[in-house]
Amino acid sequence: MPEQSNDYRVVVFGAGGVGKSSLVLRFVKGTFRDSYIPTIEDTYRQVISCDKSICTLQITDTTGSHQFPAMQRLSISKGHAFILVYSVTSRQSLEELKPIYEQICQIKGDTESIPIMLVGNKNDEDHNREVQTADGEAMAKKWKCAFMETSAKMNHNVKELFQELLNLEKRRTVSLQIDGKKSKQQKRKEKLKGKCVVM
Repeated sequence: MPEQSNDYRVVVFGAGGVGKSSLVLRFVKGTFRDSYIPTIEDTYRQVISCDKSICTLQITDTTGSHQFPAMQRLSISKGHAFILVYSVTSRQSLEELKPIYEQICQIKGDTESIPIMLVGNKNDEDHNREVQTADGEAMAKKWKCAFMETSAKMNHNVKELFQELLNLEKRRTVSLQIDGKKSKQQKRKEKLKGKCVVM
């Protein structure tokens, strides 16, 4: 399949069971599944607006295990933006993101210009919390990336997470809003802008 340049690729990393697939499925399909099914690698597509034209948001949901280092490297080298997910109920899952973050830095070089979002999922399970919000924020500050807590189960901050990630993209304008949501006046202005008049 030829790669389309108008794909915007987001890669989701994190330990097994932190809710990567749940976040992606909640965002793409609006569904939530209670059972845990390990992922090898899944790709989901969502149409978004990109530099005023329509492009495909391609979300790669990676495996939570470390059996596939080559796949991981490939995902990083092809990715435009990264979501690093841990579960607020597992400090270990936050620790497991460190080598992945280091690998992104290694492969991508300057991470300052790359949208990276550190995500504490399962924030509906406050009673089992092992990672405080402040800890997540501190890690994000250290990594110079954005931070958000989500709950795929309660659909809390899921759409916001993807929108915020796209807002971090500086090289192009990417948005979950498809152009159809513009007012008539805006459309008319744009129509006029593109016309040449020969006098």
